[in-house]
Amino acid sequence: MCVDLHTHSIYSDGTATPEELVQLAAALNLHTLAITDHDTIEGCSESLAAGNRYGVQIISGLEVSCMHGPFSLHILGYGFDPEDAMLQQKLHRLQEGRQQRNRKILARLAELGIEIHEDELRNDSVCGLAGRPHIARLLVAKNIVSSMDHAFRLYLAKGKPAYAERFCFSAGETIDFIHKAGGVAVLAHPAILDPSMCVQPRLIGELVERKLDGLEIYYPTHSKKAQKKLQAIASRHNLLITGGSDYHGNNRRNNGLAGNKRNICPPDSIIKALQARLDNVPAT
Repeated sequence: MCVDLHTHSIYSDGTATPEELVQLAAALNLHTLAITDHDTIEGCSESLAAGNRYGVQIISGLEVSCMHGPFSLHILGYGFDPEDAMLQQKLHRLQEGRQQRNRKILARLAELGIEIHEDELRNDSVCGLAGRPHIARLLVAKNIVSSMDHAFRLYLAKGKPAYAERFCFSAGETIDFIHKAGGVAVLAHPAILDPSMCVQPRLIGELVERKLDGLEIYYPTHSKKAQKKLQAIASRHNLLITGGSDYHGNNRRNNGLAGNKRNICPPDSIIKALQARLDNVPAT
């Protein structure tokens, strides 16, 4: 059976509710699902309740953007306590950073003659955190660009006219607060950082020194060659292996949940090792 430990809901930049994601997982006979929204755990309770109804094992999850030297990284957290006060405080700080960046982006777009108001952004994000994908979607709706990809290429990607930095914790700080909430920390889609796979050995070694727990090896754009290299690095450092589809619903083309015949199938055998590591997270 397959598992999917990397998905996004309407609480960040996906288009499905937590319940809809669980329904999709059940229809695909997925063993385990984690919803890993960006910098928020708003959908955790909904996904856990839906998992009980549909017979899908749910692991609490999130995806945190952070920095390590010059590298912009995404760290996946799994199995943490969603009620942990310090975790909620850290995520609140990240959410404030997102809101501040949104205002900067809207101001820069206004300087370019493109008007998007904050209330439009709030309405588009419905109940979740607004971010660059929501701004991109509004640019498409206003016929300013032809697609969300076009919006990023023209305005929103790093180095483009409307791009703005935002507050991030360091990778070490991120790993630490995930651990203190009882979870494990996994580096998301590591092969994307450098397709040549030259920087990963040293970078991952430095993250291991900061107590990184695992690597996301099963990922839609990871080649078999990259997976093999990442497997060797994981074995060298005794790291967990995880995987997921990075499903965003209608916000990404050709992007389905794991278990779909055209997509990846992370094996359910990875859950046993993940659970064993969670059982041994030091008490704080």
